[in-house]
Amino acid sequence: MKLLDALQWRYAVKQFSNTKVSSTDLRVLMNSARLSASSYGLQPYNILVIESATLRKKLLPFSYGQNKVADSSHLIVFAAHSQVGNATVDRYIDKHVQITGKSHEDLRNYSLHMKSALNNKTLANKQEWAHQQAYIALGNFLTCAAAMKIDSCPMTGIDTAGYDTVLDLDKKGLTTSVICPIGYRHQDDTQSTAPKVRFDYDEIIQEL
Repeated sequence: MKLLDALQWRYAVKQFSNTKVSSTDLRVLMNSARLSASSYGLQPYNILVIESATLRKKLLPFSYGQNKVADSSHLIVFAAHSQVGNATVDRYIDKHVQITGKSHEDLRNYSLHMKSALNNKTLANKQEWAHQQAYIALGNFLTCAAAMKIDSCPMTGIDTAGYDTVLDLDKKGLTTSVICPIGYRHQDDTQSTAPKVRFDYDEIIQEL
């Protein structure tokens, strides 16, 4: 399936079947999010893969009764780091040294530059920035899911504070950004045959 065909095929699923996403496909899909671009490559978020039916039922009251949270194959939670600063950069620099073989001294100026950029942000702006990076990963995730013919439904209509409590995210230094149930569309989901409503190319794209 070509990429644009895949994007035309996808839609926000309203009703999932009971078919499970295989562990192999799930691994590929999650890697698409892991390999996403992020500002400076810092990836200030974690991604939770929730299969537990018990845990998802606990999240249902904070999902405004949207049953797809409980009925999908897996529930994916993108959670931003709640503390963003020097430690965020140090974590990345350590990984950079490990992978590239460069020394911390080689990367010192780059590290100082990133720390300065982050420290010039307010606490609120740092949190907003971290959420933005999680959304970039979500975009890659949705595209990869469509290419694999795995259905999805990104959701922001949730009580994020409730999610944080149920998932004990505060203690993990995380806060919920967005969620995305995945699986396979139910044959009775009428939305699967509804026309896709998108603005025309010239209404969205401006060529200068």
